[in-house]
Amino acid sequence: GVVHATLHESLRSAIARLSSSGIEAAGRRLADLLVPLLGRPPRIAVAAVNPHGGEGGLFGDEESRIVAPAVARLAAAGIAVTGPLPADTLFLRASRGEFDGVVAMYHDQGHIPIKLLGMHRAVNITLGLPLVRTSVAHGTGFDIVGRGLADPSSMISALDAAIRLVEAGWPRLTS
Repeated sequence: GVVHATLHESLRSAIARLSSSGIEAAGRRLADLLVPLLGRPPRIAVAAVNPHGGEGGLFGDEESRIVAPAVARLAAAGIAVTGPLPADTLFLRASRGEFDGVVAMYHDQGHIPIKLLGMHRAVNITLGLPLVRTSVAHGTGFDIVGRGLADPSSMISALDAAIRLVEAGWPRLTS
């Protein structure tokens, strides 16, 4: 699974809004989601903000100033977390099973690899609500209404995910 540290917003706004506390909260929510689904503590990776993880400050200081402190607090809380890791290789590593979940810093950083790996299997799960809410990972599709082009796979995946969450005892409102 992938959780975003910022909202569905412009890249400029996401970077301005990025905070260590927001990254930490995203990591905790992801761990809370995955524990009952996996039946064990998850292995979580946290993406870097800048190309190649910032290259030691060459491309920005967000990794050391914002991301790394959040990762340290998550680790201190007993969460198996690694990061910040360069996003260009992180999702490949996660797709090969090295990590159970990823904290992405902004929308497209997390959505592009998920949709590439399985657009019609991807599901949005809204965390932190007192109820289970899932939705398709794509838009409404107004442009294909009535044309016989719709594929129900993502909706079926969203419904299946909701059932799995309920069966796993969701919602768990711990963070």
